Amino acid sequence: MAAQQSQGIQTLLEAEKEAAKVVQAARTYRVQRLKDARTEAQKEIDEYKKAKEAEFKAFESTHTGTTASAQSAVDKETGEKLKVITDAYQSHKDAVVKKLLDRVVLVKPELHRNLKKLDS
Repeated sequence: MAAQQSQGIQTLLEAEKEAAKVVQAARTYRVQRLKDARTEAQKEIDEYKKAKEAEFKAFESTHTGTTASAQSAVDKETGEKLKVITDAYQSHKDAVVKKLLDRVVLVKPELHRNLKKLDS
């Protein structure tokens, strides 16, 4: 009977060792799967990032020309308007200066229209 108990205990110990091995293998498998999942996720992130960067560069290249051409158009229009204003200034400055000098130099002494006559 002692031999059977000893053999039963031995069997239980072996089963416990086998269960510990199975649990350890499961833990190892789970850790490995997590590492694999992280690696795969990082690869997907990198691919997505590359695709979005390429998309952005394409967008930027198509719109950069537009910005440069818009800037040159604005510069050209500004130059034209500045030329028109300068020409108008050159053509009218003599007449404006003459009008100003006439108003300052040629004074006509008159009574102000709001001044009332005093009856004496």
